Parts: sequence; structure tokens; C-alpha cells
Amino acid sequence: MHDPLVEPGVLPQAFMPHAMTAEEVAAQLNTSEQGLSLEEARRRLQQYGYNEIEQIEPISVFKIILHQFQSPLIYILLAAAVVTLLLGDYIDTVVIAAVLILNATIGSIQEYRAEKSVRALMQLTAPHALVLRDGKEYGIESRELVPGDVVLLESGVRVPADIRLFHATALQVDESLLTGESVPVYKQVAPVPPETPLADRANMLYSGTIVVSGRGRGYVVATGTNTELGKIAGSIRAQRVEETPLQQRMRRFANTIGIVIGISCAVIFALGLAVGNSVVDMFKVVVGVAVAAIPEGLPIVLTITLALRVSAMAKRNALVRRLHAVETLGSTTVIGSDKTGTLTENRMTVQEYWTAGEWYRISELQQHEVPRDDEHPFVLALLTSVLTNEAHVRRIGEDEFEIHGDPTEAALLIAALRAGFHHDEWRARHPVVSEIPFEPELQYSASIRQRGEEHWMFVKGAPERVMRMSTRWLTPDGELPLDEAAQAEIMAHAQSMAERGLRVLGLAYRRCTEPVETHFGVPQPSELVFIGLVGMMDPPRAGVLEAIRECHQAGIRVLMITGDHAATARAIAAQLEIAPPDAEVVTGVQMERMNDEELRERVRTVNVFARISPEQKLRVVRALQANGETVAVTGDGVNDAPALKAAEVGVAMGRSGTDVAREAADIVLADDNFVSIRHAVEEGRVAFKNVRNATFFLISTGAASVLMFLFAVLLGLPMPMLPAQLLWLNLVTNGLQDVAMAFEPGDKSIMRQRPRPRNEGIISNLLWERTVIVGFLMAVATLWLFMYEYESTGSLTRAQTVALTTMVLFQNFHVGNSRSEFRSAFLLSPLRNPFLMFAVVTALAVHAAALYLPVTQFILRVEPIELEAWLRSMLVAMSVIVVVEAHKWLRHPKLAREGI
Repeated sequence: MHDPLVEPGVLPQAFMPHAMTAEEVAAQLNTSEQGLSLEEARRRLQQYGYNEIEQIEPISVFKIILHQFQSPLIYILLAAAVVTLLLGDYIDTVVIAAVLILNATIGSIQEYRAEKSVRALMQLTAPHALVLRDGKEYGIESRELVPGDVVLLESGVRVPADIRLFHATALQVDESLLTGESVPVYKQVAPVPPETPLADRANMLYSGTIVVSGRGRGYVVATGTNTELGKIAGSIRAQRVEETPLQQRMRRFANTIGIVIGISCAVIFALGLAVGNSVVDMFKVVVGVAVAAIPEGLPIVLTITLALRVSAMAKRNALVRRLHAVETLGSTTVIGSDKTGTLTENRMTVQEYWTAGEWYRISELQQHEVPRDDEHPFVLALLTSVLTNEAHVRRIGEDEFEIHGDPTEAALLIAALRAGFHHDEWRARHPVVSEIPFEPELQYSASIRQRGEEHWMFVKGAPERVMRMSTRWLTPDGELPLDEAAQAEIMAHAQSMAERGLRVLGLAYRRCTEPVETHFGVPQPSELVFIGLVGMMDPPRAGVLEAIRECHQAGIRVLMITGDHAATARAIAAQLEIAPPDAEVVTGVQMERMNDEELRERVRTVNVFARISPEQKLRVVRALQANGETVAVTGDGVNDAPALKAAEVGVAMGRSGTDVAREAADIVLADDNFVSIRHAVEEGRVAFKNVRNATFFLISTGAASVLMFLFAVLLGLPMPMLPAQLLWLNLVTNGLQDVAMAFEPGDKSIMRQRPRPRNEGIISNLLWERTVIVGFLMAVATLWLFMYEYESTGSLTRAQTVALTTMVLFQNFHVGNSRSEFRSAFLLSPLRNPFLMFAVVTALAVHAAALYLPVTQFILRVEPIELEAWLRSMLVAMSVIVVVEAHKWLRHPKLAREGI
């Protein structure tokens, strides 16, 4: 058999099976309704390859570990470790090595997990398929399917490849994992226009989706990586892992610190030589200054801070897979959320019935208030909903149900249960005579039932279709003729319900005067009595509206990006205050006509995107990022995976989400609740606040050490501290307080702040200004006390001991200033962070003991000082509180009182 496809393994670019007739597709694929021959199937398997998603080569563990050391701050720490080792300062060497190992371990684990996202797609492909070959049925492994195969499908089967239908009987397919649409889609065989979005291609079945009901046959048109599922896998692989905002800030910060410390040490070394100090002595001093100034505690502070927030987020149902995602979520400016299963419950729910001029809201029903008369209009509407229905429902909890069949029909059964009527009892009392199952062409379903001695016909379907078959309608005054005015009233109510995002069905019945003859088929319903309308929807989750309001208050835009219909998306968006009721909705068809520049402009103002394909969702994310936004994307389906991985933060659903979405995401919500995102954003902001404050503490105290030695060299003074004393200062003070600052709790006003700009550094301009002030104050004051003691006693050892003690006290007082960028230290209770209180007391006790123990006296070259010297150092050190408080009040008096 000759294959017309020129390039082996690849279908023509213009091949659009959804826009072609089934016969044209068969001709293009050189196949028929009897399927391929066994020989041709084997040949095509060699040509196209197996129907499976290509696995990427696993990255080597060595490369993963090596990648963790590619950071300027890590380079500085490596250099510091080598120098301290050469100087014999093994304690600092061990501390720095421990920081590097911990950082590399956490990073390696996270990066390894990130590579598993594509493999999860393998679990979505069907293991077996039923095909026709040589006109006979064969059960084969789905990996052996080839283009041109004829596949047989029935209820409960997972679709094994992309298929163009040529036969369909009451076929419904759940495509929510690809399109985000919560309602199963009816399938048919007629061609659709070429530009039809994937979600509306009713003649196509896609790999990984599930047949809910009915039967079908079709031609395989794509396998493996050429399927829509395979394209998503390729899209995930193609995503470059971008640096998070925190990683970008850390890189810029490390570069700056490295340059400043390098220049400072060079200047001190040169000036020291110029005034007569030896090369060896100045080298030791410069190394000590460099180690004291390098914030080697910062990586461990960062790790502990993020790990603590991860733990806090887990308690609030947000599970973090990638550590840096914690802070990134706090920096988010836009959250792009899927609708189905994220903002909504992902289950159809009957909202209301309208019959005989009355509205019946199911959520407000009290069973004892519902009439028990079977011919009451509302009960008749419920009865019709139940009897034109093939679904089954079983209550398994207070408000939980086990569903079998179409979710829409199941929703009608649940509504009847909530009204106090059980479908099994009603069905038993009304035996089936004959039925007309729902077909898209018919737009209705009908059931003829035995009711006592009579036959009754019940009909459910599209309101306009059911109305055309009706001659009378139920009103508050009983049955009346269905004239034009009545039809207009019914359609006005139906339109109003549809605009509120409800799926609307019409209900009707006829009491037959004589038994209906069904030997030659069920007659088309006619002369019906129109009962009323029923509206259902996939409702918003509880608490989501409040969470979105809080996101808006925090300066975060919330977008809806869904595969569902525009009208439904607009209605849900209006209910959740994502967009006004009359807001513009951009559809996938409209987006297809936009270039990237046009899309960038539209995403600035449009908050709702509907009928969006996975590729288009990815385009929306990229357009937002091109506009400078920090984007978080939520979702639960396979269709969300590429965007989840491309966004700065991907947030997947833990319960209803697919493995693909969870593996591609940075954060997984254990309770599938958008509300948990709000809590996660708060924890992310607390993480950054603590990292920023700890960094300020480390840098300002490091600056003090650098300036103190610079001034000493310029003034021709002896060295105010020995290298060993600098290292002691670095170990005792910074080594305890900076870690304790990671435990600082959040502030109540943190969710009233605007998101941080992407170009804002770890240290804000305000804190750089404060760093200079504090560094200058601590350096000058310590140097003054050093000179005072040296001139008073003539003992260099005593003067250096006083200088070291003064700097320890300075840092102990200054850590209280560093707890908040704006808020007064006197408004922050020490009990809010007992770890910090313990660290301050411990650092002071350890230093005091070192002054009086012979071993540490010998190692550090210090000597005991009397109470008067202690008090003098304490009074001088307390000046840092006065100066920083004054700076807070002068720069931001309101914030100093209220605090952020």
C-alpha cells in the first residue's frame, strides 16, 4: 500500500483533520473504515515510531551539584574558606563549608525533582487500544498505534491517540484536563471550520481524555509527540528555568558586595604598607577584614528563612516543591488562574428552577417547605429532571456524592435529593416504556413512563427546542396557551440565566390520552406542556471571593485564563470581582489573530481569557512577563503544565490536579483552594522581609569593620583588632543573631503593601542609606574607645579587648533595630521572637566568658576588663539605637509609628 505522506514520520503541515470530511481524512491517511492491513501497520510503526512521549535524557547528578556552586556569593565563600584554611582558622572554615554543603544539597534535590515533569505525562497514555486491522478487531498495546489505524472506543476508555471520528453514538468525552471545561463534550462527525479552537473541535478526540458515555470509531491522525499531549510535553521541555526574583537580587547583591569588599581590602592593604606595616601583617588584617565583611551567614539565613516559611505554608495547605518559590510568590504582581477546579468546585450544581412564575433556589430550600404533590409545578420540574436522566448518584457524606454518568444529569439528581426526593423511588414508580437519548442534533432527550394506568412523556433539552414542541405552559393561573408573549417571557428568563453563567435547560411533559405505540420507534414529542427552566453551573469555591479581594488589596491582579466558554468565564469573573460584568473577554480565536506586541498591550487591561489552548495560555504568561510582571499561574490540568513551568511560580492543585501539573509546579495546594494562595503570598512576603532585614544587619556590621580599619590606617593607628578577634566577632555575634532573625514573625500590615519592583535589590535604597550611617557610627565610636583606652593605659591588648567588646555590644543592640525596616524597635515585643532574644543573651555570655577564660585569652589575645569599661562600652553601643530610631522617624514618621 502506497503512503502519500512525503516526509517519513511527519504529517503534512496543512493536515487539518477537523476541517476535512471523514472520507478526505481516510484518503489523506491512505486507510479505510476497515482499518490498515497488518503488514501496513508494521511498516508504519517503523516509519512513525511508537505512540509514546519521548523521554528526555536524565541530567547527571554531577552537573546538578556543580550547578549549585555557580553563584558570585558562593565564589566569595569558597575563596573565604580557602583563605581561612590557609590561616589555620579551622572553625570558620568548617562553618563556611557547612553552609556551602547545605546550600548545594537543597538545590540539588529541588533541581532533580524539576526534571520529573515530563515523565508524569507517560501515566496519562492509555495502555491498550481496540483497533480494526484487515477488517478484524485486535486488542493491542496503545504504543503500537500508527496514523491510519481505526480505533474503537466505548464508555470508560482513555483515548490512546489523537483521533478523527467517522462514527459516533451518544459519544461524550471529558476533555477537562486539556481544555479546562468541566462539562463533558458531545462528539459528532461533521467537519468544522479550520480556525475552530481545539476545545470546539467536536469531531476530534485527543490522547489522554476520557470517554464518559457512548461509542465511537475514528482514524488515528497523530501519535506520540505529535499528539496534543505530546506537544504539551515538548512545550514543558522547551521551558528555560528562569532565575527567580530573589536569585536575581542575590546575584546583583553578591556582585556588588564582592567588588566593594575587594576594593576596600586593596585600599586598606596599600595604605597599611604606605604607613610602614609589614606585608605579612597587612595580609592577615586584610583577610580578617574580608571574612568579617563577607556575609557568609547569608546563604544559611536564606535557607532557614525559606525552610521556615515552607513549614508555615504546609500548615496552611500549600506544599512547596522549590524553595525559592516561597519568596517569589511574595513578589508576585499577577496571578493567572484557571477557572475549573481552581476558582470553581469542578462539579456541576443546580442553582435554580423557574416554573409557574416562581423561582426555587436549591441552596435555600428547606425540605419541609417543598410540596409533596407530584403535580405541583416545582415537583413536576424535579420529576422531569429525574426521569429524563441516565445518571446514578449515591450519597456518601453530608454533602458528598458518588456520581456515575454525565455530571450534568447527576447534578439534577442531587438537586432532587436535596429537595427530599430520591431518584430510585421515582424511577421505580414510573417504569420506562421507551426513551429517546440525547443527541446533539436533536437538542433534547425524552422518556415515556408508565404512571398508573397512563403513559406520560417527559422532555428535557435546549429551551428554544423544547418550547417549539410545546403548545401550553404552566403559569401561576394554571395551564395556559403558549403564545408569542409567553415564549418571549420564557426566552427572556433563559437569556438572563445564561448571562449569569448558568447552563439552562427547558423542561416539558405531556399526559398521553392513550398508550404510546413504540414498536416503530418513539414519535417526536409534540403538544407538550412547558414546565419551566433549570439553571446549573460549576459554582465558585467558598472563600475565593474574599481571597481575591485580599490579593487586590495587596496590589496583585488576578486573571482568569480558561478553556471554558466566554459567557461562563465572564459570569464567574464578575461573581468573583475579577472583572466587571460587562468587561472585555479575549477568546482563543481573537488571540490567534494577535501578534506578540498586540497581545502585550491587551494583557495590560484584560482580566478574562476564554477558550484558550495550552499554547495560548503560555503566550499570555510570556506577554505578562514581557511587560515586567512577576507571574504566578494556577491550574490542575495537563493544559496548565507548560504555563505552570514557564511562570515565575506555578501553583498546582493537589487533590484534583494531574501528576503533570503537580510535577511542573513550584507549589502544590493540598486543599485545591485558591484561598491558600493568599496565605502563601503572605508567607512569601514574610520570607523576603526577614531575608532583607538579616542582610541589612550583616552588611551594616560588616561595613563597620571595614571602615574601622580604613580609618585606623588613615590615622596611622595600631590595628584596633587582631585577625583572630575579627573572626571571633564574626562567629559569635553574626553567627547567632542573623540565624535567629529568620524566625521573625510576619507583620499584620504586610498584605497591605504593593509588590516589590523586580529591579529593587535585596537592600532598599533606604537601608543602604542606613548602612552607611550605622557603619560610620560603629566604626568611629569603636575607634574612639580604642584610642581612649590605648592612651589611658598604654596597653594595646586592653585597647583591642575594649574595641572587640564594644563591637559585640553594638551588634547586640543593632539587631533589635534590624527587625523592621520602618517600625520602631520599641514597638516590637522581644517575646515575638524568643530565638533572637536567646541569641543575644547567648552571644553576650559567650563573649564575656571568653574574656575571663585562660584558653580563649591566649587564642584571642584578650584580657579581662573591669565593670567601668563594660559600662562605658555599653553606653557608647546604645547610641546605635538612638541614631537608627531618629533615622526611622525622620524618613518615615508614620510608618515608624504604625510599622510594616
